[in-house]
Amino acid sequence: MKTLRVITLGCSKNTVDTEHLLYQVRNAYDIVPEGDDRPVDCLLINTCGFIGDAKEQSIQTILEAVSAKQEGRVGRLLVFGCLSQRYAKEMPDLIPEVDGWFGARELSPLVRALGCEPDPNCSHQRVRTDGFHPYAYLKISEGCDRRCSYCAIPLIRGMHRSVPMETLVAEARELAAQGVRELVVIAQDTTYYGLDLYGRRALAELLRKLSAIDGIEWIRIHYSYPADFPVDVLEEMADNPKVCRYMDIPLQHVSDRVLEKMRRHVDGAWTRELIRTMREKVPGVVLRTTMIVGHPGETFYDFSELLDFVSEARFERLGAFMYSEEEGTYGALHFKDSVSPRTKRARLDKLMELQRGISLAYNQSRVGTETRVLVDDFSDGFLVCRSEFESPEVDGEILVRYEADAFEGIEPYSLVGSFLQVRITSADEYDLTAELVSL
Repeated sequence: MKTLRVITLGCSKNTVDTEHLLYQVRNAYDIVPEGDDRPVDCLLINTCGFIGDAKEQSIQTILEAVSAKQEGRVGRLLVFGCLSQRYAKEMPDLIPEVDGWFGARELSPLVRALGCEPDPNCSHQRVRTDGFHPYAYLKISEGCDRRCSYCAIPLIRGMHRSVPMETLVAEARELAAQGVRELVVIAQDTTYYGLDLYGRRALAELLRKLSAIDGIEWIRIHYSYPADFPVDVLEEMADNPKVCRYMDIPLQHVSDRVLEKMRRHVDGAWTRELIRTMREKVPGVVLRTTMIVGHPGETFYDFSELLDFVSEARFERLGAFMYSEEEGTYGALHFKDSVSPRTKRARLDKLMELQRGISLAYNQSRVGTETRVLVDDFSDGFLVCRSEFESPEVDGEILVRYEADAFEGIEPYSLVGSFLQVRITSADEYDLTAELVSL
């Protein structure tokens, strides 16, 4: 069989796309893992084209693959994903050594280019590329109907398209049969799920169906949108023990002026009330959010309001980015990038310094408490774990020292995918350490 390797860049949504693609061509190729540098007959690169740094990484990876092709270590070189979707006209002329460019919205042309016929009956099947991790991402929709000023996703991925519920349930069952214990529900906007197919927001109903699958113990929600947030999702989170008390909800700002320029369809009062409602309806919920500093028109007073809001809301997890102008977006077409790079950097540093103190205080408040954790890995004598309050890859970890006697002689790697009861013993702003209470 010919050999095939895929290099996947960008977000977890791209990872899911790669895994669906690999299943479609699994019988025609010997799939070589991404980190394996042996020569291959065909190399695919799944690109990211969201922001400047991601585009640079994608282009650099393609150029390195071109060099490998010229050296005879790669046969055909095919590129797909967000970068080639966004710059479909420009890229073939810029890098003619690539044998084929394919978009991100439809994988069937790429499947055919690989000599296979797409099988729509296998749309729920994947070849997992993440090794033995007991969690997997479940992409419930594609595209986005929002038109936030800074975001190029609608330009790249198109309008919102929900995946039918029965397909997602079938996919989740397959993942559970492979040892997955946690589903991380992702999309460009998870709370918009169902409107196009069912005429209603159906995320809560989907959560109920997923939680009925044997083997799935945790379901985690990422990338929710604040406008018209479906409250029944909070009710499901509060009542369903399989739905993690964890919500990723990128808010981006709190100033009315900035939110209006961002075209977020909410104001500061709505945002504050939504956070209050979340904490009231789901006691103990952990909130992860994202903020953007330096959006065109953001003043000192707008940024000060953002700092005050973060101080009051005390998000357990918070990431932040400096605004960058992306061609084709509403912001690039209608606003001047008016905040200097130096000011953006200073504001980002100040916001993250504030958040470090909040995160540290939250983690330290957990010292002495018991919690249930899922074992993700074993490394350097420690079981690498997470509770329902830590999402994989983006949050900290709970480290439990492995001692054979305490674990009744069970080999540490065989514990991956198991749940343990532990007691938190120490904490810093990112990670926690714990001791075993019971298997």
